[in-house]
Amino acid sequence: MQELILSDNHNINKTKTRQETAKVISKYFFLSLKYVILGLFVITVFLPIIPILFGSLKDGNEFFASGVLDFPKSWKWNNYKTAFIDGNMLTGFINTLIIMIVSLAVSVLTGAMTSYVLHRFVFKGQKVVKNLFLLATLIPNITNNIATFQIISWLNLFNTRWAGILLFSGTDIISVYIMMQFLDSISKSMDESAMIDGASYLRIFLVIIFPLLMPAIITVFIIKGVAIYNDFVTPFLFMPSPDLAMISTALYNFKGPFAASWEIISAGVILITLPMLASFVVMQKWIYNGLVMGSVKE
Repeated sequence: MQELILSDNHNINKTKTRQETAKVISKYFFLSLKYVILGLFVITVFLPIIPILFGSLKDGNEFFASGVLDFPKSWKWNNYKTAFIDGNMLTGFINTLIIMIVSLAVSVLTGAMTSYVLHRFVFKGQKVVKNLFLLATLIPNITNNIATFQIISWLNLFNTRWAGILLFSGTDIISVYIMMQFLDSISKSMDESAMIDGASYLRIFLVIIFPLLMPAIITVFIIKGVAIYNDFVTPFLFMPSPDLAMISTALYNFKGPFAASWEIISAGVILITLPMLASFVVMQKWIYNGLVMGSVKE
């Protein structure tokens, strides 16, 4: 009898050991699979950049004679100097910075005010306003260029920085929804307390709501800033003067005097990419936090 009991215990322990081993194997299998998939995503993202990086460090003959993934034989760092100075990229960076600062300030302020009104007040046509914002995102921008060009010309803003500032200053549905989500976490009792103390709606917004919206504002600031930085059509159509070139059109200007110098163009691409890459690495915490804020209701 005792031998039978010992045999049963041995079988039970053996079964438990097998189950634990299977769990460990399963855990490490899915962990490995996760890292393999993440590695493939990283390769997919960085693979197009590697030929550009290698190409920017080659001379003209080596660029065409070697493969796209071949290491440069002699590292031509002078390509970056040529791209920056002869390509007039400093002007592009300055124009981009000026337009981004002014238009982002206006866009964030109007977006925050719009979100505050749509979130805090109930009025006739509220849903229509929200739907119009959504409808505007469904219309391709390219279809509005003729009408936009006529308006800019009528305002005498063509070929001035104000054309870019005006066109980039508008808010959009993404900014409005991010801020409206964050407004869900700000209690309406704060508004009511301020109203009892005699504060106006404008003062409540500027003194109480706007500072509390700062995490959402930073997120909108980054997302909108990247969109302005990468936009090519607006400066190309409305600010064609070389003195008004933004960083996207400054790169396009390489097609003229540097039409055959693809190593110089590659260096320009790397120079343009670096500021946005550094900004994303530094500020990614605010981007992710801002996008998920308000998504969980308590």
